Amino acid sequence: MGRINCFIPFVSAEQAAQTIEHLKNEELVNKIYLLATVDKPKPVEGCEMLPVNVLFSSETMRIIAEHADADYVLLYTKYDTLKMGPFSLERFAKLGDDTQSGMLYADHYNVTEKGADKAPVIDYQMGSLRDDFDFGSVMFFCSHCFKKAVEAMKANYEFAGLYDLRLKLSQFAAITHINEFLYSDVELDTRKSGEKNFDYVDPRNRGRQIEMEKACTEHLKEVGGYLSPTREENGEQVPNFRHIEFDKGDFEVEATVMIPVRNRIRTIRDAIDSVLKQECNFKFNLMVVDNFSTDGTREAIAEYNDPRLIHIIADFYDMGIGGYWNLAAHRQNVGKFIVQLDSDDMYKDEHTLQTMVDAFYEQNVAMVVGTYQMTDIHLNPIPPGIIDHREWTPSNGRNNALRINGLGAPRAFYTPVLREVKLPNTSYGEDYALGLNISRNYQIGRVYDPVYLCRRWDDNSDAALDVEKVNRNNLYKDRIRTWELQARIALNKKNQ
Repeated sequence: MGRINCFIPFVSAEQAAQTIEHLKNEELVNKIYLLATVDKPKPVEGCEMLPVNVLFSSETMRIIAEHADADYVLLYTKYDTLKMGPFSLERFAKLGDDTQSGMLYADHYNVTEKGADKAPVIDYQMGSLRDDFDFGSVMFFCSHCFKKAVEAMKANYEFAGLYDLRLKLSQFAAITHINEFLYSDVELDTRKSGEKNFDYVDPRNRGRQIEMEKACTEHLKEVGGYLSPTREENGEQVPNFRHIEFDKGDFEVEATVMIPVRNRIRTIRDAIDSVLKQECNFKFNLMVVDNFSTDGTREAIAEYNDPRLIHIIADFYDMGIGGYWNLAAHRQNVGKFIVQLDSDDMYKDEHTLQTMVDAFYEQNVAMVVGTYQMTDIHLNPIPPGIIDHREWTPSNGRNNALRINGLGAPRAFYTPVLREVKLPNTSYGEDYALGLNISRNYQIGRVYDPVYLCRRWDDNSDAALDVEKVNRNNLYKDRIRTWELQARIALNKKNQ
């Protein structure tokens, strides 16, 4: 009856005891292997100990493949207690048989001291390239597919082994989401959703990020979605980006700062003041696009008697933040460059706008991504500190952008290109979609000195989202990546 080999993270008998006991009672379990990351682990009755250095390394994936002698591999990815629901392993195995999927994963419950909460996950798709894609803690593999993916792995990663294996597997087999709650485990990370958003850019994780970038870039090359930084022209290698002359259009001002806002009475004055105090060697203006504000924000904006401030009342029910950006970009009094500022945030000092505009000319780019400092509402620095998005390298930024979950701030755009590409009419992911689209053909510039203050507070739009909202957001960003990857594959085929 035993069709499943189970691989469980192990640091002590106490930590793994309940998980082991639950699995021993499952008829479909053939063997239980303990992935031990501690020195000289004590034997556990009924289990085989497999010493590993790092849980998700390439070496660990190869060790699992060597010991996978049943139909399926169950890999548990947490050091918590796993409890499978009644007949859940039968369900995994049956759907594995029926669908011939390379990997399956399922919805589940997270159990804490407060009780059990549903933890649904989202469907995997072509653009699900994030290395932090949430499969839950149980990954159920066809053993043959697992071994085939391991054979295709070329690198020896310390952190990106499981990620690399998943990408390799996705190239030849389906990854299937079971929309059923099949198990429970303990949720240790009880931070709010907004506090988790910046884990992937924490400077302390830089070594891990470099490995993930390498694995993703290799995958893009293998599926035909990689964009080279150079191309051959007349026997020479030249930059593989469109050149910009910055002479399109007749603009009254050099730059426009764009602030979309709805009900931000607590922060809107700070945002506006940080713009109006900018010191530049060019003319600029500020467009504040106000969408159905009812908390005094609209009146606060109207208090300003400065000709540079353009207050746009845009009460459209069917318009998201991206739609407002498109409206601003097509106004007659918009600047040659448009620079973003969220209504929660502030420019760091009076030189931000000059720095961002200078970067366009110095780097000949269609978009510039800045660096920001994380602060609380009172401008006190908070972890993870300065976010510089150094994954945006000139050589590989546009490829690595398909893996990461954001582009940094502030973001600035050459208006003629923005008018050409346009943002999707949404209020989440619209800037990310635009950046991916622009980077397909144009170079994106970088400013690595902090020029922006990103303030985190309880009323941030992403401070504490419920799981359904987080899933909707992640599903949409994965779709954005899917569409962009499809477009890049088509572009490469066209250019062959």
